[in-house]
Amino acid sequence: MIKYPLYLLYRIWYYVLVFVPIVLFFPVIFATILSEKTYPLFFKIARIWAKIILIGMGFNYKISGQDVFEEGKSYVLVANHTSMTDIMLMLVLVKNHPFVFVGKKELAQIPIFGFIYKRVCILVDRSNSRSRFQVFERAQKRILQGLSICIFPEGGVPEEHIVLDEFKDGAFRIAIEHQLPIVPMVFFDNKKRFSYTFFSGSPGKMRAKILPIIPTKGKTLNDKNELKQQTRISIAFELENDE
Repeated sequence: MIKYPLYLLYRIWYYVLVFVPIVLFFPVIFATILSEKTYPLFFKIARIWAKIILIGMGFNYKISGQDVFEEGKSYVLVANHTSMTDIMLMLVLVKNHPFVFVGKKELAQIPIFGFIYKRVCILVDRSNSRSRFQVFERAQKRILQGLSICIFPEGGVPEEHIVLDEFKDGAFRIAIEHQLPIVPMVFFDNKKRFSYTFFSGSPGKMRAKILPIIPTKGKTLNDKNELKQQTRISIAFELENDE
């Protein structure tokens, strides 16, 4: 009788932390999404927003691994996907190196958040082959602007008993076609801290690890499956050997 009301309040508090800063600072946010040239400024605001949520939820996030990012370079960022907090942790994880999310079209329907989301992210309708093709065109444009691309390669959040689902091709096709290094990352605790199961979650540690870069220079689309499996194995190894 105590546990479930507390879970409910915890979920409500999450949405308060998500939406209240957006409403309060909407004029500033709106000004930074009017032009693609101001995206780096929006990215800084988004990182502050992400920190407010993580800290406000009581998540003690800790980042390990090497800072592999070089100024002036673009990357394809990939990580396992288990929680609504994955977006926030990714924003906090990558410092001073703006990137654009590739995300599902359905999120654009969320009031207020969706208005911003569809202007700063690359949207994909996975049921539409033309939409999937347009992702590559939009990604190319953003890469030419000096941005990196972030894709959760599982293509969605898998069922909770699955440690790591099979990867889709999109991230690796983009990496090869643009000869961009792949940066694998591992989120160890997000599922435990705040999963998609409604009556669950708690404050506590939230660890992330940046793994060594996987180069794509000289790779062709014939190497796509090998590159995909190499990336998946590197993430799966960390998850399966977590202590």
